[in-house]
Amino acid sequence: MPVSKAQQKAVHKYVKANYDRMELTVPKGRKEEIKVHAQAQGQSVNGFINRAIDETMERDKAGQEAADGPPEGAGE
Repeated sequence: MPVSKAQQKAVHKYVKANYDRMELTVPKGRKEEIKVHAQAQGQSVNGFINRAIDETMERDKAGQEAADGPPEGAGE
């Protein structure tokens, strides 16, 4: 069933108000590799990239917290 112009406009307005857009540049051939991997995981490319970012940021944060030591007053 085709989407009406009004529905397209409403979706565009919602996306513009609630999401930031970024451009990602990858070497030739990498785009298809990412797409195939995301599909194998049952995700969209966008979902896969967001998951990769989230997991990496969590891991980096945990590593930084470990390097900084326990918070002051911990273990008292």
